[in-house]
Amino acid sequence: MALASNSPTQPPSGLEPPSEDIEKQSGNDTTSLEDGNQTEPPLAWDDPREKRNPQNWSHLVKVLHTMIPCFLAFEITFSTSITVPATAQIMTEFSVSRTRSLLPLTLYTLGVAVGPVFIAPFSEVFGRKWIYFSTCTFLLAFLGGASAVHSFSGLLACRFLAGTLGSAGIAVGAGTIADIWGLGGGAGASLLFILGPFLGPTLGPLAGAYVLQDRRGDWRWTQYVLLMVGAPIWVASLMMRETSKAWILRREMGEHQDITLSRLGTLAKGAVMRPTRMLFTEIIVSSLAIYSAFAYAMIFSYFASCSYILQKLYGFNLQEVGLSFISIIIGYILATVMYGVFDARFRGPALKAGTATPEQRLYAALVGMANMIQLSVITYMVDFYGAKAAASALAANGILRYILGAVFPLFTIQINASPP
Repeated sequence: MALASNSPTQPPSGLEPPSEDIEKQSGNDTTSLEDGNQTEPPLAWDDPREKRNPQNWSHLVKVLHTMIPCFLAFEITFSTSITVPATAQIMTEFSVSRTRSLLPLTLYTLGVAVGPVFIAPFSEVFGRKWIYFSTCTFLLAFLGGASAVHSFSGLLACRFLAGTLGSAGIAVGAGTIADIWGLGGGAGASLLFILGPFLGPTLGPLAGAYVLQDRRGDWRWTQYVLLMVGAPIWVASLMMRETSKAWILRREMGEHQDITLSRLGTLAKGAVMRPTRMLFTEIIVSSLAIYSAFAYAMIFSYFASCSYILQKLYGFNLQEVGLSFISIIIGYILATVMYGVFDARFRGPALKAGTATPEQRLYAALVGMANMIQLSVITYMVDFYGAKAAASALAANGILRYILGAVFPLFTIQINASPP
């Protein structure tokens, strides 16, 4: 098949994925990861009606392939906090303090912070499909291990490895949505994908509380639930087609990538260095990341403290504690809908007139409620930095967000337990 160069990339419109390059933290542009400069022209389908082009698939197939990364992102983040209602049971079984009983939450979240940055670049070599399948396999394997261990150190090791090796789907998902829907048709898919990592941690304590109540306090059932939710996603990831245009065309041309430790190390190093550099040298990235991380840390602090405060001071049972998270869930859903309406109303006319600016993404943040600020931050950075650097900016934001979310619960209990 003949290859052609793409036309210049357009700026993102509406809420659609900015471009296929959004996952450059995943390593899908080798040159940009290794030396920061894109020197090779992008590959393109010679025939715009090519059936192997994901954008030409049937609507049903496109929807199914969109749901896989969305549900996987939800499963990954849902797994962070489902153990929170089980802290008392973990304390009793393993004879540990309340602070140490929160380590399954902390170590898993730390794994989610660093794992995608190191592992997602391998999609350059293996393709997106096998990144989904392999990381989902690791996720379920180590969650299964966490459900079977009989030592606290074993539980911590399994949870950390599940977060580290099983969470790369978060970084690759945006690229899959861009592959399937292109620049103009993925608004709803993008919002759904963004919502998952925020909704998942909030649903975790609610589901965990009801499972513990139903299973008479057996904390292992929190991990069984994750296996039951993740099993259909694992099967779907095995059956899905490859969506990466560059990977499909290079494989067809016989341009197989040499799989060497040196090459994989170079990809991982490039994916780590650029977000880290931007976090410390770009004032926009650092300031927005600090806000996002602090807001996320407050939610995780509530995860840690709600069971202690509501049960000890107000006499709530586990299910009543879980129900306290419904308000956060409703806020996330309403914010997502409101953001879509707000953006279409105030930015839509400028977009049609060709006068849209990145700063117009921040109009919704002026409302200052629910998750609208977070959504504004994400879409603003995508527009401001463009396709080439947006993925690194978002990676920097995610790293700091999950690190603070992991650390804050460790001292929340002490704050609430201290006498006034």
